[in-house]
Amino acid sequence: DDTKLKKGQSIVIDMGGVYKDYCSDMTRTVFFGEEPSEEHKKIYNIVKEANERAIAMIKPGVKFKDIDNAARNIIKDAGYGEYFTHRTGHSIGLEIHDKGDVSSINNAEVKEGMIFSIEPGIYLPGNIGVRIEDLVLVNKDGCEILNSVPKEITVV
Repeated sequence: DDTKLKKGQSIVIDMGGVYKDYCSDMTRTVFFGEEPSEEHKKIYNIVKEANERAIAMIKPGVKFKDIDNAARNIIKDAGYGEYFTHRTGHSIGLEIHDKGDVSSINNAEVKEGMIFSIEPGIYLPGNIGVRIEDLVLVNKDGCEILNSVPKEITVV
């Protein structure tokens, strides 16, 4: 669109593709033109911690709602709970949003071979939006992150 970027502004980039009929999905947040403010760095790092905490929980037998709660509690405990306005993740495969999600109401258990996203976010209207999304493949001992783009604060 015709949005004029301001130095220090966050840019949420949600991207994916299709390979042999299977979908991919990833989100990173970058900052434009200069280092983000201390407040924005703090928010970014809260989202990053929520992403990493949720991923660390993933293994067969864990309930999706417990993964959601792990990410959500990091954000809530930091005082931004009302600004995490979506589920923590979604299943992915032949559709970008396949049946199943990582949410507080999904009581199903994670199974080996599943692929889903972990994408917590904080969105302060008129101020900043941050989301960090990874796709994970569940294996017998935990999970493998399928994308390899760093999660550190990046200025473009």
